[in-house]
Amino acid sequence: MNDKKTGRDWFLEGYHYDNGALESSEKAIEAYKQAIRLDETLTDAYVNLGFVYLEREEYEEALQFFAKAAELEKTNPESYNNLGYVYEKMERFGSARQMYEQALRLNPKDVEAYINIAQIADLQGDYEGSVRQFKKAIEVDRTAISPRFCLALLYDRHDMFDEAVEGYRSVLELDPSHVKSLFNLGNLCAQIGSYSEAIRYFEQVIEQQHDNAEAYNNLGSIYDVIGRYSDAAQAYCRCIEINDRQEEAHLNMAKLELRLAGPDPNSLQKQEVIRRLKQVLEINPRNVKAQQFLKKMEQSKKR
Repeated sequence: MNDKKTGRDWFLEGYHYDNGALESSEKAIEAYKQAIRLDETLTDAYVNLGFVYLEREEYEEALQFFAKAAELEKTNPESYNNLGYVYEKMERFGSARQMYEQALRLNPKDVEAYINIAQIADLQGDYEGSVRQFKKAIEVDRTAISPRFCLALLYDRHDMFDEAVEGYRSVLELDPSHVKSLFNLGNLCAQIGSYSEAIRYFEQVIEQQHDNAEAYNNLGSIYDVIGRYSDAAQAYCRCIEINDRQEEAHLNMAKLELRLAGPDPNSLQKQEVIRRLKQVLEINPRNVKAQQFLKKMEQSKKR
């Protein structure tokens, strides 16, 4: 019965194993390879094989199949973006850039290629070059969100506060519900003490993602700083409810519990703080802040 299958049939079977409920990279590889044995022109099979091997971090194999796809579709910029990405993962940045530049030669308006070149420049320590490439991507497509967000991230990482804020806000002008921009703006506002604005941004994140544990933890930290302790406790508890292995929220809650206990906490209050700190260290035994805090609490318990 298998002898009657066409290359396309095998491709569809591979796709099923690649993306379906019965996900299996080994079976997907076997089916895709059978597909190209029967039909060497099935570009999609080569591309999908490339992505399967890429996911498995088997980069030489991924390179082989993406290269074959590029041979079959010499005028397709995406073929060269795929090749470039594999070279990038292999840290062969010069080769990666050559592939991305080939994609641009084929399509001078390929936003993805500009972004990829910008990221290579960043990896090579060329901050100004990275900024230029992201700006070119924005010029090519003023409605594209990805280059604006990537540029804002770059500014953020290099502590270019005003530029980062402007970049994230430009993303929100195009997509008011862009969660990562809202989240990062919340962090930036918190850093400079614009707490009301930071709260507003984190609340917007939570409106979009009710189970965003990090947003609840950050919101709790802001409430903590401005003395809204009840709101802080509620936010930390919600964070822990979503992800009980969120060590920072447990640590923040321990500090808050001790603060609320006043200058002379009783033994039960101390024990609760110690219990929570031990929970942090169960999650991450190398958490230095928790180690130091626990040592201090255990010493005070002996007094």
